[in-house]
Amino acid sequence: MVKEFKIRYSIIDIETTGGKFNQEKITEIAILRISENNKVDILHKLINPIKKIQPFVEKLTRLNNKMLENKPIFSDVAIEIQDFTKNSIFVAHNVNFDYRVLRKEFKSVGIEFLRKTLCTIKLSRKAFPLEKSYGLGKLTSRIGIKINNRHRAIGDAEATLKLFNMIRKKLSENDIKKYISEYK
Repeated sequence: MVKEFKIRYSIIDIETTGGKFNQEKITEIAILRISENNKVDILHKLINPIKKIQPFVEKLTRLNNKMLENKPIFSDVAIEIQDFTKNSIFVAHNVNFDYRVLRKEFKSVGIEFLRKTLCTIKLSRKAFPLEKSYGLGKLTSRIGIKINNRHRAIGDAEATLKLFNMIRKKLSENDIKKYISEYK
């Protein structure tokens, strides 16, 4: 059984258009919010990036501009995302990427998005110190987590949640708290 923590966590994964650093746009976001009693609420959105998706990203994610042309743009879902993640720790596998891109999207619509962050790569190094690779695919495969819908936000977020729950079984709440980064 996973220990109940007093902290609320939001496991977040995004997919983007790809492209140059800081020019990526979000195409998909999945947020799995864990409340204090380990209940999981889900927010999953496909987003029209109003920008061409790089061909290698289309192949990887199976998302294309045609599929997203009638989906909401980021400004249409920004408040919902902000409210859904309020008062929770932003958790992601390679949190710096997801947090940076999401903050940039919020800034583009005039909203400051600040959350404390927690990286499951850093936690994995503490919980599984003998692993050779800490990429989501290789790590989860080696520790017995099956990823459904790999390279899609919902599939990767679900795998990250399973990984985080395994970490929570191995590490104390105080150990995990040491890895929480303040607002930046």
